Amino acid sequence: MMINVHSYESMGTFDGPGLRLVVFLQGCNFRCLYCANPDTIAGKGGTPTPPEEIIRMTMSQKPFFGKRGGITFSGGEPTFQAKALVPLVHDLKEKGIHVCLDSNGGIWNEDVEMLLKLVDLVLLDIKEFNPSHHQSLTGRSNEQTLRTANWLEANEKPFWLRYVLVPGYSDFEADIRQLGQNLGKYKMIQRVEILPYHTLGVHKYEAMGQKYLLKDVKENTPEQLDKATEIFKEYFSNVVVN
Repeated sequence: MMINVHSYESMGTFDGPGLRLVVFLQGCNFRCLYCANPDTIAGKGGTPTPPEEIIRMTMSQKPFFGKRGGITFSGGEPTFQAKALVPLVHDLKEKGIHVCLDSNGGIWNEDVEMLLKLVDLVLLDIKEFNPSHHQSLTGRSNEQTLRTANWLEANEKPFWLRYVLVPGYSDFEADIRQLGQNLGKYKMIQRVEILPYHTLGVHKYEAMGQKYLLKDVKENTPEQLDKATEIFKEYFSNVVVN
């Protein structure tokens, strides 16, 4: 089964431990207002790629991975293509490759469950804990994302919690505290990554003839990032700004 690939990043350092080949897949179930890759959202598009080609690329870069690196499937939303990813990830694991999945956790079916069982690490993007704020920011409910977090904890699957700090949209202290109170005791959360809001993808909206709805939102100040970090640290032991 072919994999619809949007793009690749070699020697990536932001999407999982060590140096990684990051494969950005086509298709996403969320509609985040700040999406940096709006051209990955549509289910149609991307380059249909044989799994063997991704394995070949991965093995050619394996000498650079060291003990911590590997491959990360991102997007878009990689679970959008879970059925095709399951056999690919199985083959990568057999070749000794560390596999990481960067997901919003919002899709659930048998293929997604199998995929989560296979990967070594999940980067779980929780966009907002407050349901209405999450709906406003992504156009979708966060119920399944939180259920996925619970599944990861119950099934002892290590994961990193990622949180994009968007001024006026996801930087509410009460919401961050609620998140900490509900997930702070999870033993499988190895790390919390605060991802600063940026506007690096705005030019893509212009190129696609679309309006960027957060054009008036300014990037985080150091003080905003410090405040959020301190709040998260009240509930989680390992908090970093990525």
